[in-house]
Amino acid sequence: MGIPESPEWRIGVALAIGLLMGAEREKRKGEGPDRGAAGVRTFAVTGLLGGVAAQLGVAATVVLGALVGAGALTAYVLGDRTDPGLTTELALLLDYALGALARDRPELAFGIAVTATAVLAFRARIHEIVREVISETELLDLLMFGVVAVAVWSFLPDRAIDRYGVVNPFILGRLVVLVMAVTGAGYIAQRVVGPRFGLAIAGFASGFVSSTATIHAMGQTARADAAARPAATAGATASSVPTFVLAALLVGTASPRLLGALAVPMAVGGGVALLYAAIMTLRAARAETPELGKRRAFRLRTAVLFALIVAAVMFGAALLEEALGQRGAVVAAAVAAFADAHAASASVAALEAGQKLATPLAALGVLIALSTNAVTKVVMAFTGGPRRFAVQVALGQVLAIGAAWAALLMT
Repeated sequence: MGIPESPEWRIGVALAIGLLMGAEREKRKGEGPDRGAAGVRTFAVTGLLGGVAAQLGVAATVVLGALVGAGALTAYVLGDRTDPGLTTELALLLDYALGALARDRPELAFGIAVTATAVLAFRARIHEIVREVISETELLDLLMFGVVAVAVWSFLPDRAIDRYGVVNPFILGRLVVLVMAVTGAGYIAQRVVGPRFGLAIAGFASGFVSSTATIHAMGQTARADAAARPAATAGATASSVPTFVLAALLVGTASPRLLGALAVPMAVGGGVALLYAAIMTLRAARAETPELGKRRAFRLRTAVLFALIVAAVMFGAALLEEALGQRGAVVAAAVAAFADAHAASASVAALEAGQKLATPLAALGVLIALSTNAVTKVVMAFTGGPRRFAVQVALGQVLAIGAAWAALLMT
């Protein structure tokens, strides 16, 4: 339920925007003869003026906006010349514009106002981060990540370009952005939490997006700095825990009956994965602390390499399915899981819920999907990281999947 359509409510939102931004500026304007020119009253009136102008029409909005701009410029020229900043003047113009926007998009206008007020309120901390915390290399990396993300979402076609319908440039581009984001998240987690536990936390969180991408990104971190290998191994192994959690949620959503049949195997496999990740994390805590300055926050080349490997796996899986023919949903799920275990598990559960697959066969199909996906993770570990990293990650996969299979066979 949104804000009512009546003009009174929309003008009220414009006033609220002015009061919100003005309250923050009032705290900053100071006191006495040298105080700033705009505070809560000026911002409240300006926001209200924008709301009224929008109700009057385009011409009134343009004319009154020009007057507000002229007033802001005059205040800057006659104000404190020891401070060359334009923050308050630009905020006043934004206040007017948001007041006008509230006529048609009140929720958006108020959301922008909250964001702008937060930026103004934390400006000192932002300045400190930019000047003292973020290095020039990290800033360039962040800009590179932004350029790549914009390029992917703006220019890559969202359609398959091969006859099997599996190689989609937009999906592969999103994987590039995802791998860069995972690498950056690990870097930030190390800066915030510390190098001993930061990668484990980042790996676990990133595993809910893509464990395969996380393992490859952590492998690149381990390859770039040998001292970071234990922490990167912890992050890679921790990323496998969400695989079981998400698979159980998807299966349970589609078919509670199938989840009941898989409850013990999923719990045992996920528990073993969690225990192994905890052991790797404790080992990393006792290992040598890596130096953060030796690594980059984002790695475009390795992200592109990961996407190419995934495309090759998907294309090979399609060839395999064509060669084997349609021999049942289990084979199809096993092949599809080389790229995505969760989609394959959900499809099997949907078939079981529709009584097109027997529950025991569907349970077998889900575990086969998790197993083939584990093969992809092991491949990514060996192609992305050093040998010792890959062996430890592979051992974790074998233990978790093996435990799940053992639990299924014994139930």
